[in-house]
Amino acid sequence: MRAIDVAHLLSIEPFRDIDATQFPPSLPLEEILRNDARLVRCADGDIVVREGDYGSSAFFIVKGNVRVVLSGLSDEALGRQAPAKLGWRQTLAKVFNRPRLPEVREYYGSGEPSNPSPSPSLRGRGSTARVFLQDVPRVLDETDTVVLEAGEFFGELAALTRSPRSATVFADGDALLLEIRWQGLRDLMRRTDALRRHIEQLYRENSLRVHLRETPLLAELPPERLAAVADATVFESHGEFDWHDAYQAAVSRRPEDAIVDEPLIAEEGEPSDGLILIRSGFARQSRRYGHGHRTTTYLGRGQVFGLAEAIESAAAGRPALWRYSLRALGYVDVLRIPREAFARLVLPYLSPESLAGIGAVAKSPSGDAGDAAALALSASDGGLVDQGLLEFLVDRRLVNGRQAMVIDLDRCTRCDDCVRACAATHDNNPRFVREGHRHGPIMVAQACMHCVDPVCMIGCPTGAIGRDAATGVIRINDRTCIGCGVCSESCPYDNIKMVEIRDAHGAAVTDAATGQPIAKATKCDLCVDLPGGPACQRACPHDALFRMDLGNLDELSGWVER
Repeated sequence: MRAIDVAHLLSIEPFRDIDATQFPPSLPLEEILRNDARLVRCADGDIVVREGDYGSSAFFIVKGNVRVVLSGLSDEALGRQAPAKLGWRQTLAKVFNRPRLPEVREYYGSGEPSNPSPSPSLRGRGSTARVFLQDVPRVLDETDTVVLEAGEFFGELAALTRSPRSATVFADGDALLLEIRWQGLRDLMRRTDALRRHIEQLYRENSLRVHLRETPLLAELPPERLAAVADATVFESHGEFDWHDAYQAAVSRRPEDAIVDEPLIAEEGEPSDGLILIRSGFARQSRRYGHGHRTTTYLGRGQVFGLAEAIESAAAGRPALWRYSLRALGYVDVLRIPREAFARLVLPYLSPESLAGIGAVAKSPSGDAGDAAALALSASDGGLVDQGLLEFLVDRRLVNGRQAMVIDLDRCTRCDDCVRACAATHDNNPRFVREGHRHGPIMVAQACMHCVDPVCMIGCPTGAIGRDAATGVIRINDRTCIGCGVCSESCPYDNIKMVEIRDAHGAAVTDAATGQPIAKATKCDLCVDLPGGPACQRACPHDALFRMDLGNLDELSGWVER
């Protein structure tokens, strides 16, 4: 941002109404705009944000209009590769007709190794490349849209809560947008009450009630009670939004040192102040053990912390003490329902049977809330997996993996059949490395885990990397990948590789402007198009390799103890 750009922003609403004196000398308003914002020029049809993408920035319309698509666009229109299952005949044809050379891209043609023709829905180069809608009139005819004009914000909720974008937005004619990183938006909200209230109100209206209704504990509340709970709920964020930047340093530290540095949400022994719901991210639940802390479990989206204490507080009429500590693993958003609101609005609608049904509190013989709280405590202690394995998964953030590749080294003979099967399925280059973090005989290999919190999806300029809503698989659309490497650098587990591609003659495809070889992002796609599932798992002759959700402790425990 140039000084003249910042001066222009400060002359228009809402920035001209912001009181610059509320910002400290170390972080003046002008510097926030200069360093955490940029101007983005969009042409007609350019897609600004896509439904389902994860973003780290919000947008303010300086000039022009944008359209919000209320009904979903196809994956093809969004520049994604829609997964489609191959038949057995197509699968066999793929095996017998695969190129002899690695990473051959036939759609580049069989001509000289020069700059390939761009995808028909991609324009621009480098960081300015954008997927655009070619037939905007048809889109307007077939979908419901809403126009946003100059002076309006969009994308702020997804940016602040690292949740998927809820709608697709594209430029309606030429538009000038101000893109604000989440850090800058956070700093503006801290010192601008009107902006903070505006964004919180949007969240309460659009997302909060949906999240509360999806929480099993609150699913049976009448609508008027749920609305009252939403009005009383307090939003909190803990940890670093870009935790992946410091991930390698964090996992290399001693666990007893790392846990102390994790942001504290609730501390064991302190008075409880309500029920805590995990909105996004992961949190570590621990107890003091000797001179350190012992992890008892971890909590993810939709899970609750402090239910026993909330019940005990309601029965006793005074705050109970937290029995556990809760710490943020990386970055976590929580919703805190105050103690009084829980006792008045939620507890009367919860039967012991319903509490037992969600695995939080068993029905006590006396039905007393204090006894139920004690049973909740005993039910949450002990764990389903070995203590050391649980600490291993939590300390290395492997609980993030929905489809992690887990290998039993006691069964693995290092035959590499899994690697060869992956290479045979994916352009003669395997999409994983048979190496990774180890705990005893268990290894989590370097293969895409299709994470719950996929930070690799943040910042892709063309939206080439995206999650399939039906399967949860994260895939890369090779045609719209521009080889910028943002996803590879963002992946904290080093599971995305940049590979040089070749034409049908085996020559490296080069960029016409720079003369440098063109690299594409590659990673495990879980063989989503094959009828039999992941080739690596099917090829293992000793049943040593399994793809699993490391957040499912029942499944993990059963696999370990088989």
